[in-house]
Amino acid sequence: YFTATALAKLAHKDGEVAIVRAANKAGVPYMLPTLSSYTLDEMLAARSPGQELFAQLYVNPERGRTEEYVRKLEAAGVKALFVTVDAPQLGRREKDMRNKFTQQGSDVQGGEEDDGEVDRSQGATRAISSYIDPGLCWDDVPWLKSLTKMKILLKGVQCSEDAVAAYKAGLAGCVLSNHGGRQLDTCRSGIEVLPEVMDALKAVGAKKEDFTVFVDGGIRRGADIFKAVALGAAGIGVGRPVLYSLASYGEKGIVRMVRMLQDELQMVMRLSGTPSVPHITEQHVITRNLADHIVPLPSDHLTLGTYMPLMPAARM
Repeated sequence: YFTATALAKLAHKDGEVAIVRAANKAGVPYMLPTLSSYTLDEMLAARSPGQELFAQLYVNPERGRTEEYVRKLEAAGVKALFVTVDAPQLGRREKDMRNKFTQQGSDVQGGEEDDGEVDRSQGATRAISSYIDPGLCWDDVPWLKSLTKMKILLKGVQCSEDAVAAYKAGLAGCVLSNHGGRQLDTCRSGIEVLPEVMDALKAVGAKKEDFTVFVDGGIRRGADIFKAVALGAAGIGVGRPVLYSLASYGEKGIVRMVRMLQDELQMVMRLSGTPSVPHITEQHVITRNLADHIVPLPSDHLTLGTYMPLMPAARM
């Protein structure tokens, strides 16, 4: 599935509307973002009949606004609600802060935009963060479940204990994710957490058909999808590949990206002797080094190798 990414107009003028259309052409579900460039009505209007959509939710400090938003999603036929739980405070994204932010904020911030209350001084992240409730906790799960009959999953789980807690709370599943590596430096990626989560869920009697585990973050090749499925994931989410394809080639680029991943996955499956997805098992991957895996200090490849360096004015 295409996971939720905020403010897609930063990549292309057609933003989320183009992603909705591309998702339909590629046959992939799209997770509608809360902090979108286009309105929810505009995104829903772009879908095709029968198209499957998910929705990502940042809970608003004003809970009434969240209740209204969730009811609108359910009435529109959205299949599942992914509640983001790994962003009680947004990480310090220094390139973002230096680049500033001069464009329109997210659709849900209309009131703040009109009142001049959107803080653009520290980049897009800070500009859209006023919408997120830092007080969201496990005590809010019954309230969330009372709002809708949609399946509810937690997005941003990073340990087996929280996955088990979500299962015991009666939720439909979780997404193992470190928010694209932009929240807490050196924290583990979703696929690194996956084996221990699957073992813990098995230990408490959770069945895959009752509690779904997804992984997002770092999926760049068909081999990455193969590994995630082998370790127990029901599916994977891609975010940056969607935005990069959209920014470079528009709607058609996203469809092409999906076809490339599908071709690579088919190749890996053939070379691994797995004629179908159910044949992919944990025996096809080596995980013994995960327990003592040490995360190195991350290198900023975007700044060092892709973009022109951000230089102080005195050195230019």
